[in-house]
Amino acid sequence: MKNIIYVVTMKKESVGSVETKFFNMDKDLKLESGKILKDVTIAYETYGKLNKEKNNAILVCHALSGDAHAAGWHYEDKKPGWWEILIGPGKALDSEKYFIISSNILGGCSGSTGPSSINPATSKTYNLDFPVITIKDMVKAQKKLVENLNIDKLLAVVGGSMGGMQVLQWIVSYPDMVKKAIPIATTAHSSPQQIAFNEVGRQAIITDSHWNNGDYYDKEIGPRNGLALARMIAHITYLSDESMYEKFGRDLKDKKEVSYDFSMDFQVESYLHYQGDAFVKRFDANSYLYITKAIDYFDLSSNGSLIEGFKNIKSKVQVIAIDSDWLYPPDQSKDILMALNANSVDVSYAELKSTYGHDAFLLEGGQLNYVVANFLTNTLAEDLMDENVSTIKKDMELKDVAMLMMSDYVTHLPVVNEDNRLLGIVTAWDLSKSIALNCSSLDEIMTKNVITCKSDETIDSISRKMRENDISCLPVVDDDFKIEGIITTDQISHLLSD
Repeated sequence: MKNIIYVVTMKKESVGSVETKFFNMDKDLKLESGKILKDVTIAYETYGKLNKEKNNAILVCHALSGDAHAAGWHYEDKKPGWWEILIGPGKALDSEKYFIISSNILGGCSGSTGPSSINPATSKTYNLDFPVITIKDMVKAQKKLVENLNIDKLLAVVGGSMGGMQVLQWIVSYPDMVKKAIPIATTAHSSPQQIAFNEVGRQAIITDSHWNNGDYYDKEIGPRNGLALARMIAHITYLSDESMYEKFGRDLKDKKEVSYDFSMDFQVESYLHYQGDAFVKRFDANSYLYITKAIDYFDLSSNGSLIEGFKNIKSKVQVIAIDSDWLYPPDQSKDILMALNANSVDVSYAELKSTYGHDAFLLEGGQLNYVVANFLTNTLAEDLMDENVSTIKKDMELKDVAMLMMSDYVTHLPVVNEDNRLLGIVTAWDLSKSIALNCSSLDEIMTKNVITCKSDETIDSISRKMRENDISCLPVVDDDFKIEGIITTDQISHLLSD
């Protein structure tokens, strides 16, 4: 019976059945604090396939209470992953086009190393011996995972709330590893109000007598009440006043009049208690302390200047805010926008219209899919081209050309002069033809009227050129006809699938 329910519940646009995998680091992880973590494990899931060129990988970053399970269904799940609205066939993060990676953060409690993990030095749970971590540490661990998957550059990094902080940290810490970035409903540095809410949540946990200074994993009862209260407080900040009125109003819970005591009278009270109780069943109190502290420490400004902090960013960025979000209000997204603009970063801004408040990044599927899909599909040659181009000179021997093609595993070689200006192109077919015709020089076989493209041409335009001229490769040149890169049908085919 359970198997039948599992099949019926599955939606056809889902990525389907998925499993969580685990990456075990073979080297120590040095943290921003200077502390060292040994035997680090990162839980992750992937959706879709990595293409041959390895240029279709997108990293998804989760918020405070998220995990690696962003999409699809685990066996006997009652609901899919937390970003099912955005990930899957035909959606903005299309698993038929992209290779999507989602990992549980360092410090989490859903498979990645955190305070509830075993400390290899003591063979006991870390508890408060786990070192304080930062968003930068989380991203560093993600980078190790990405490298382990043999990916040199990510097509995009996407995330909302604390996930958006990770997105921004990625493009600051590793500017050459990310083509596109989509920070959603987030900030570049935690405000005093945000820190204040986090501290109240931490105190709710710490003052719970069952917290026991973080040592409760082998106890019958942990700090359930404290963690539930922390969640209730935080959950209020995820909603807007309007959404709470729409959902609850001042409606009473299972009664016709107020009770004149301290029992629950209103539906909104019952809802918050439900959220707190549900959270305790899936999250760890110590992880909550560590993660909220990491959020508090988050600040990408340098010497008090966000412009200075963003000076090395090279990625294209789509900033997304939510008009009813008062936890990370649009003004903070606009601060990110202005700092990026000041650094001449290619950046665009969108503001979702929603009554949901901060949680809209998990709920507004229509608007979110539209904005994210448009940003990802508006891809230019420079986003995908191979910049490490093997080239040859006009006087090179045909035998040497053939050897270079074999050693570099390429079928097209641009012919350039001393200034790297394009003179022509030679293909593997041309070399075959040279044997049949008994040619002795490149000049006899190379194509001189080469069809090229510019780095700012769209993939659609490039694909059209390739189809019309029945070619599979285009050199990318600048205004002086100097080679900047090369782009092939293999590199763009994943973006053109139906």
